[in-house]
Amino acid sequence: MTPLASSALPPADEGRRCTWISVWVNLFLTTVQFVVGIFSASQGLIADSVHSLSDLMADFVVLLAARHSKKDADVDHHYGHLRYENAASLVLGVLLLAVAAGMIWAALHKLFSPGVAATVHPVALWVALIALTAKETLFRYMLAVAKRLGSSMLAANAWHARSDAASSLVVALGIGGNLMGYPLLDPAAALVVGIMVGKMGWSFSWSALHDLMDRAASEDETEAIRQTLAQTPGVRGVHDLRTRKVGDLTLVDVHLEIDAYITVAEGHAITVKARQRVLDQHGVLDVMTHIDPYPHSS
Repeated sequence: MTPLASSALPPADEGRRCTWISVWVNLFLTTVQFVVGIFSASQGLIADSVHSLSDLMADFVVLLAARHSKKDADVDHHYGHLRYENAASLVLGVLLLAVAAGMIWAALHKLFSPGVAATVHPVALWVALIALTAKETLFRYMLAVAKRLGSSMLAANAWHARSDAASSLVVALGIGGNLMGYPLLDPAAALVVGIMVGKMGWSFSWSALHDLMDRAASEDETEAIRQTLAQTPGVRGVHDLRTRKVGDLTLVDVHLEIDAYITVAEGHAITVKARQRVLDQHGVLDVMTHIDPYPHSS
């Protein structure tokens, strides 16, 4: 569902608006879920409110990173500030892991102390269903914007919202079971939510950590770049192609084989053309080329 998206907005503005919509939705859900969770004695709903709070904190991390990652290159950052996005994804992942640990601890305490679990008020079920609907709608909207803008950071935040929607579904089922006479199903739902959140947090953290350690682009993307270079008129061969991710973009280093008997100016013109073709056709920040003569001298 993408009725709120507008292709007329500049990408940065659309991404910012998307995140602010998420802020207000999560602020509302956090408040309602927590208040009703306390009132209805539902640990599952309280756990879900903490998850919504983590979404709210994640939204502010995204806003901060989006602002800084678009800064131009400067004397200390020759390639710009795009790694703010990778760092933000790492923060999101660690945040999810911390939230998960707290949720699992609280749920286990209730499960191993059966007398602590109480029957919840029916209003908790209605709030859980409303939260489920709101989060699933928010996920679909945010993911559509992330795909349109090609932003891994927005995509990570969107999937964070999806994990929250899944947790709301589990909480709704747990509350429903509690109301049917099985009081331990509410803290059991909170435990499942904690495990789900932890799994998502580990995934985000591990992926972002690899990006910060100069992870290469995917094999498909690397091969596509290789083909674009090889198909440039005048390029006789391509080797030592290396890539590394910077935010949502890629840095490329490559050796191009050029006819050994043409002038330096002609060889330079070919490499400039090859570089521009890659910049035009792929999500690449820059291409560093090295010319090798073809055929190679013995």
